[in-house]
Amino acid sequence: MDALDDVRIGMTAEKTVVVTSEMTVGHFVADMPQVYATPMMILHMEMASGSAIAAHLPEGFVSVGMDVKVRHLAATPVGRKVRAISRVVQIDSRSVVFEVEAWDGDRKIGDGTHRRGIVNVLEFEKRFGVVRQLEHDGSKLNRFAVGTKH
Repeated sequence: MDALDDVRIGMTAEKTVVVTSEMTVGHFVADMPQVYATPMMILHMEMASGSAIAAHLPEGFVSVGMDVKVRHLAATPVGRKVRAISRVVQIDSRSVVFEVEAWDGDRKIGDGTHRRGIVNVLEFEKRFGVVRQLEHDGSKLNRFAVGTKH
């Protein structure tokens, strides 16, 4: 079975956020405006893209971002609701391409494409030297990157 057998062209998802001061370019760069930062918009587009296919991947597989081509078309101030929308437009042997858009109400503030690669989590972690450690309360396992294997 191929990891992408259940993924289809046209699958969609949305991520809706209210812009906070922590999401603004001014939060990250001194003397910059308090408007929605491009990297945050891209993050929300990536999150929508991952959500569009996550439930359709086999257990133990996830999608990871590998390419972004996005335009940020308009500024959005703190307090506004932003919707990041993603739609599957292409399926390759080991990756999926999405059309992405971001909207502030009825105004498009961003658009472009995003590609996500499909990986087996355990194989991926092993390849990059990720180890599992117990959370401080011991209740569940978390993954922490500790560098590549020597």
